[in-house]
Amino acid sequence: MEINFAKFEESAGLLFKDKSLLKQAFTHRSYINENKNSRLAHNERLEFLGDAVLELVVTDFLYATYPGKPEGELTTYRSALVNSITLSEVAQNLAMNDYLLLSKGEAKDTGRARQYILANTFEAVIGAIYLDQGYGSAKSFIEKHIFVFADKMISRGNLVDAKSNFQEKAQEKTGVTPAYKLIRESGPDHDKSFTVGVFINKEQIAIGDGKSKQEAEQNAAVRALEAKGWVV
Repeated sequence: MEINFAKFEESAGLLFKDKSLLKQAFTHRSYINENKNSRLAHNERLEFLGDAVLELVVTDFLYATYPGKPEGELTTYRSALVNSITLSEVAQNLAMNDYLLLSKGEAKDTGRARQYILANTFEAVIGAIYLDQGYGSAKSFIEKHIFVFADKMISRGNLVDAKSNFQEKAQEKTGVTPAYKLIRESGPDHDKSFTVGVFINKEQIAIGDGKSKQEAEQNAAVRALEAKGWVV
């Protein structure tokens, strides 16, 4: 079945000059491996570009919006806005799931792996917009779909620095400091992903994924707060 990317353009408020860029943004490497004659390119280079554009736009926004905040707090704010949990949620709001080009195997997986694919696809779309229409259009897209989360997320401290919050709650409720353990890492050196578990004593409370161990630990802490019902 041919995917109608024009429908995505309409719902997302976009109009691409080069339609192939948008299609590439939704093309996962697994699809290329399974469809070697498709003549399509996968989205990893666009994701690499979009990640850099996203980080610059969000950093600029936070620097201007919170002039009294020190670098450390701004860094945790940025992490909250650009981590895989946030980006996959935004991607789902945009119904990006309906447009993904995946292998049959990947298409069956709807768990954390899909969340990660959606986050990467959102970054790839940003990269595609940047190439097709320039920085201003990419910035507008990010402002429209990411900045609406900023005040809500930053006011919810559990998402800004979930590790600190979970540690405080765990010590208060159990008298134990949580421990984080790397469960697995995968992917090539330039695009690794990490899965980390958070434990109280020997009990695994939750796991989280991320592009760095620090992001994976933050995401594990977010899920642990939810699992324990300690979300403020």
